Amino acid sequence: MNRRAFLGALAGGFLAAPLVVGARQAGRMPRIGVLLPAEPASPTEPDASAFRQGLHALGYVEGQNVVVEYRHAHGKAELHTELAAQLVRLPVNVMVVGSGAATLAAKKVTQGSDRHGGRR
Repeated sequence: MNRRAFLGALAGGFLAAPLVVGARQAGRMPRIGVLLPAEPASPTEPDASAFRQGLHALGYVEGQNVVVEYRHAHGKAELHTELAAQLVRLPVNVMVVGSGAATLAAKKVTQGSDRHGGRR
């Protein structure tokens, strides 16, 4: 499976749960946090484009039936933790990350607590 197909499938899987919750909360769009190691326009960062294509293929249009919050680390791994924390504070329904360092940062800021500040 190529990277684009994987990201599209991943986006679909992540969006299924928020839509079930969203059905109970009329008028509230699911919010996705996306943490990328570089800018989406960067030649080394095709993930943002693949992610958008995957959303579109599943019938999601940013601003119409889903909100996507992007954070870019501009190639600086030390920014990942703060950017992941920003997404958690919004709060987002799900976070999609574009690198191993971003994954570790997301784990760090989300581990041990739920969305309401409780401990697991």
